[in-house]
Amino acid sequence: MADDHHGTATPIEQKVAADRSEKFVVFHIGVRINAFWKLHRWLPIVLIAPRMVRELVSDPESGLLGSRTVVGPGIRNIGFIQYWDSFEALRDYARDSDRLHFSAWQEYYEDGTNEDAGVGIWHETYVIDPDEYETVYNNMPPHGLAASDDTEIVPASDQRHTAAGRMGRTDGTDSPPQRTVEEHEMATLEEA
Repeated sequence: MADDHHGTATPIEQKVAADRSEKFVVFHIGVRINAFWKLHRWLPIVLIAPRMVRELVSDPESGLLGSRTVVGPGIRNIGFIQYWDSFEALRDYARDSDRLHFSAWQEYYEDGTNEDAGVGIWHETYVIDPDEYETVYNNMPPHGLAASDDTEIVPASDQRHTAAGRMGRTDGTDSPPQRTVEEHEMATLEEA
């Protein structure tokens, strides 16, 4: 089902889930601008980060499965949520002196930016086993893990109908009871 939807902004008009049979890595990385007037500290980081993503996307062997830019809360925080095929691929990219990240990393520590509170950086890395995650997307274009390379988009039905079912902890019949239209209308009238 999925491969014809990857890379499109057209919503898939049903409830679906992302399915991966191999371990993968979720990597969150970002910058927080603490002092807007210290452009020399944060601007180089903000400008190099999208170039790093383009470098990775242009190399199908990099191990990057997908990347999404996030802003917020507020305009001080800019980051990326990335999906990688392995921790080793992520680490290899970070330490490859022929790639953009390595020199930016070195500059950060050599020019004193790491000791100046004008800009903060952070990252979190999660190694995910195939039976230790769940996803659901309803009337959405491929997003997050579902938009990543080598991920199949499957109907969120039967066992995949509920979060616990998608995690393999139930048979998917554990949905909370749905209100009828009449019950919904009565609750709306009572709230008014």
